[in-house]
Amino acid sequence: MAADDGIATAGAQSVRRALAVLRIVAAGQEQGVRLVDVAHATGLNRPTVHRILRVLVEEGAAEQDPATRRYLIGREVSLMGLARSARPPVQAAAEPHLRALAETEGETCFLTIRNGDDSVCLVRQPGSYPIKVLSIAVGARRPLGAGVSGLVLLGALPPADAAAIVLRNAPRLQALGIAPDQLLQRAAAAAAHGYAYAAVGVVPGSRAVAVPVRASDGRVLAGLAVAAITERLPDDRVQPLAACLAALATQIGAETHEAAARSSLKRRYGGGSREQSDDGPAISGL
Repeated sequence: MAADDGIATAGAQSVRRALAVLRIVAAGQEQGVRLVDVAHATGLNRPTVHRILRVLVEEGAAEQDPATRRYLIGREVSLMGLARSARPPVQAAAEPHLRALAETEGETCFLTIRNGDDSVCLVRQPGSYPIKVLSIAVGARRPLGAGVSGLVLLGALPPADAAAIVLRNAPRLQALGIAPDQLLQRAAAAAAHGYAYAAVGVVPGSRAVAVPVRASDGRVLAGLAVAAITERLPDDRVQPLAACLAALATQIGAETHEAAARSSLKRRYGGGSREQSDDGPAISGL
């Protein structure tokens, strides 16, 4: 029994390591990442990372650019994602509001969610102003707290949880030039103020502001952000824009709750399946 437990533990560790490697590869998006970068970010030694990447490439979950030798997410992962085509409720609720906001305010709008120790951009809506700040692409994965949306997501967590995440992400944050202790201070300030602001955005010459999107029970579902060139976001526009975003975030949160409730009822009473009864098993696909 003890031997079986040891095998199970080793198997779980292997799966976790492979997923950790995949997440770092995904963060590289179209540019890809080097083996040494994956090793540094995951804390695994290079031989271990190399073995994992080799298996992932063999299985189609990762690819290696023959010219740069960098690793990218493979086609197999993209195909697996097609099995869940439905958008998250917060994304479905937010998209029309982001389109309207980008048109009226003129700036690029973003919706970002937390996924484990990372933030992931779900929506990027370019603004109507001719000069657009396209700092983060859809699907971009960053260590939580890197960027204004990540700050409001990090600041919403209990302090002990936030500190643990920052500690795990420390190598990745330091590679981005972000000091972990200062990041926690900024996240706490964002929580206190109700919004996060960056006088220097991800793209040089830009600024950004973000607010949390909350569920009806107070949980933070996402970060709603606007990025603009510096001249378009002077100091006296920051708080009015943050207030505008906060009001919109409240509306998105309410609509997300309503959509989730409708979806739950549909799954229970519709959706092509019946719950199992005393007469026999449920009938699906009818």
